[in-house]
Amino acid sequence: MNIITVDFETYYDKDISLRKLTTEEYVRHEQFEVIGVSVKVNNEETAWLSGPHDALKKYLHANYDWENSAVLAHNTMFDGAILSWLFDIHPRVWLDTLCMARALHGTEVGGSLAFLAEKYGLGVKGNEIVNAVGKRLTDFNEEELGRYGDYCVNDTELTYKLYKKFEKDFPVVELKIIDLTLRMFIDPVLELNVEKLKRHLDVLKDQKDDLLEEAGIEKSELMSNPKFAKALEALGVVPPMKTSLRTGKESFAFAKSDEAFKALQEHENPKVQALVAARIGLKSTLEETRTQRFIEVASRGKMPVPIKYYAAHTGRWGGSDKINLQNLPSRGPNAKVLKSSICAPEGYSIIEADSAQIEARVLAWLSQQVDLVRAFENGEDVYKKMAGSIYGKKEEDISAAERFIGKTTILGCGYGMGAVRFKEQLQSFGVDMEQEEAARIIKIYRQTNSSITKLWRECQVALEGMRQGDAYAIGLSGVLQVVPNQNGIQLPNGLMMRYDNLKAEEGEKGLEYFYKTRRGDVRIYGGKVVENVCQAIARCIMAEQMLMISKKYRVLLTVHDSVVCSVPDKELDKAAAYVDSCMRHTPEWAKGLPVRGDVETGKNYGECTEWLNPHGPSAA
Repeated sequence: MNIITVDFETYYDKDISLRKLTTEEYVRHEQFEVIGVSVKVNNEETAWLSGPHDALKKYLHANYDWENSAVLAHNTMFDGAILSWLFDIHPRVWLDTLCMARALHGTEVGGSLAFLAEKYGLGVKGNEIVNAVGKRLTDFNEEELGRYGDYCVNDTELTYKLYKKFEKDFPVVELKIIDLTLRMFIDPVLELNVEKLKRHLDVLKDQKDDLLEEAGIEKSELMSNPKFAKALEALGVVPPMKTSLRTGKESFAFAKSDEAFKALQEHENPKVQALVAARIGLKSTLEETRTQRFIEVASRGKMPVPIKYYAAHTGRWGGSDKINLQNLPSRGPNAKVLKSSICAPEGYSIIEADSAQIEARVLAWLSQQVDLVRAFENGEDVYKKMAGSIYGKKEEDISAAERFIGKTTILGCGYGMGAVRFKEQLQSFGVDMEQEEAARIIKIYRQTNSSITKLWRECQVALEGMRQGDAYAIGLSGVLQVVPNQNGIQLPNGLMMRYDNLKAEEGEKGLEYFYKTRRGDVRIYGGKVVENVCQAIARCIMAEQMLMISKKYRVLLTVHDSVVCSVPDKELDKAAAYVDSCMRHTPEWAKGLPVRGDVETGKNYGECTEWLNPHGPSAA
């Protein structure tokens, strides 16, 4: 299969650019214009093409075999959107060196073409683009256009060289995942219900002032940390805290830059959003802004799904293009309104499949907590079993409230959570518990799951091995490996989860470990390593399941541990059964890991209902 490397140069100015607009807004903007494109087939000489749109389109279609080739770019979401949306070009495969760089180097390393070209000694990226600001194609003279063409050709050459440098170490399965992820954006399928979105926006605007009034706090009082904290607590939110690196004292994390505070902008409760928006001086809540953005996207066409490949340290996907589809509201007064505005096209339905309790299952399997693995395998209610141990009752006598405690314990305590944090987590769910009771439950969990606690200690030892540059196996044999002198753990997909510049410092309870990120040094410990590897393994499994589904049906979206696809209405039951079988698939390297999915179907993303699975529902 040929590899066609492309790079587009396009009109931009101080207002119309990727710095000011999302990729979708920019490419679909009425003033968007292609100045030129460079094209390289395999290792042949790179061509620079420039001219009016219709002439370019005709030439590109006539001279290249796109349908049987792979298209390569650096940030293919951009160049691919131009090829697909404006030139109606749809290659067999999409490749992207920016995606590959994130997976190979980790999310903390720079991904620009200039940085990577310098890092690998491939050449120097030019800067001719700075001379093109505000210039239309007709504004360039022959000499200027020639220099711009040379700049573009150089970018294409660097991209191809970078790909050849990457490909020998890059897992083929991950190349397929990159292609699948890019198609979500480049070849959009989903449609948006504009009328529903407009009604929702009107409701949000009407509610906002009422919500602040109902919260019982004046805008002038919002800057008082204690009063703002009380307002959050009244809404069932534990005020986020931070510890000063200089003094070691705790204070409220209410600054715009505090991650926990920023997370409250996306809280499921619009009252919380309204409080936070007022506190930081925003005119609109995040839900208002997102709803307005959906409306604007709908005015331009189908909804491209901007999902960022390898966005997280663990390899999980993330939100992109200012539409965080990874965090749409699922609870609260306005739950599912945005999700239900995302619709399948005419004649199609949506299937959403959630990988049930995937992290808890991976943890039990990886740590060889045999009784818990067997319970998952047999379809037992592991939450009731945990509650039975906590309250000394038979499973049939466990109440719904007690089962909820068991569920929170299973899903929350597997990574070393202590009693204080467990109490706070329950409080965030509206459950008050005394500290002594929280400590008792934590103790029971650890006594009941000794193999899991052993894995925490094993990973703590592995950190020292990693720092010393030694090899070290983690958990179940053959799954994870600390690679010598790599400051990282090799995952089953062949990629590394990195802890760059790992160092140790003497703390109150012995050595404490830290690794370097762009935000500064981050503390890492055994329980956190277990959380990282379980999420990374779950992601590897989800990726393979998505690829299986994509063999028959278009995968449109992935959110955390779920996958969304579209299927023809006429084969909905057949498709649901196929998706269910895919969600029960375990890779060769994960033998003995019992996985299953909860499958729902519907005409839109927010109103999918449970598919009647012949195997029976999973215990959710």
